[in-house]
Amino acid sequence: MATTALGHTGALSRFTVAAVAAALVATGTDAVAADAPGNASKAREAASRLAESRPAAQAPAARSASTASAPTVEHRYLYGISGATLYEYRPDGRGGYGPRAFWDRDWDYYRNAAQVNNDGDANADDAWLWSVYGELFYISSEAPYVYIGGGWNIYNKVISPGSLGGAASADLIARDGSGKLWLYLGHSDGKLTGRTLIGTGWNIYSHISGYGDLTGDGRADIVTTDKSGVLWLHPGSGDYKKPFNARIKIGGGWNTFTYLAGVADLDLDGKNDIIARDKAGALYRYSGTGSARAPFKPKVKIGTGGWNTYRVLF
Repeated sequence: MATTALGHTGALSRFTVAAVAAALVATGTDAVAADAPGNASKAREAASRLAESRPAAQAPAARSASTASAPTVEHRYLYGISGATLYEYRPDGRGGYGPRAFWDRDWDYYRNAAQVNNDGDANADDAWLWSVYGELFYISSEAPYVYIGGGWNIYNKVISPGSLGGAASADLIARDGSGKLWLYLGHSDGKLTGRTLIGTGWNIYSHISGYGDLTGDGRADIVTTDKSGVLWLHPGSGDYKKPFNARIKIGGGWNTFTYLAGVADLDLDGKNDIIARDKAGALYRYSGTGSARAPFKPKVKIGTGGWNTYRVLF
């Protein structure tokens, strides 16, 4: 079976999508019943189609001469879900992305996904997958899949900013419908501890995003935008019981964007970046500075219209 990569070495380059099929079929009825009684057969049908062949992987774009000696953080491919189709974008080595490539179909059965790096190299080799039936799966370059559990549709936002508890493995944060924010500490195999309440009132934010260290202190941080369009930085503390220090106001005008995503080190300068999509469908890169007070450089347009076709970017 031909496969492609998630990241540069890639969880999905070694993980046959048939493994997700097996997971869905094996866990289908009980897991799905938590959120969508009677719809298990739909997940099974989608799973069987996910096992079809994939495009062959190609070598990742090389660093340009000007960035070849830059510090290594983490780099990754970008994936977008449009309708039921998953597309892949590979970094072009110049701070943007090359042309999109078809990767998979039937991704209307997934609400979101989060790439993570649990083996300590420079690539995002692993990912959590969140199905529309509230099931959470974990895939990695080390093992086919881990079924985490059902019931995740109590949340309206689930992301992984990296490690918030100070361990080597990435963690998950999830916001429920009442605005409570919960932390799940992650193990290296993708399994999670019980949840810890880490905040209330988070429904004031339209976007919660970010991946890795944005402030230069080695701790994972996140950014949020409130409903008035103000961008806030939430610096990581390293304490899983209170993983974020007091928020820092970065600036207004961010309600022009309909999507934010942490993309690790896109411009290959050793600092983590984010991307933002505006209402016209253009895509911008905000390069990281490593400063808590001014964490991003001015935006750089890296994609013209058309990016609003994606309901999810990860």
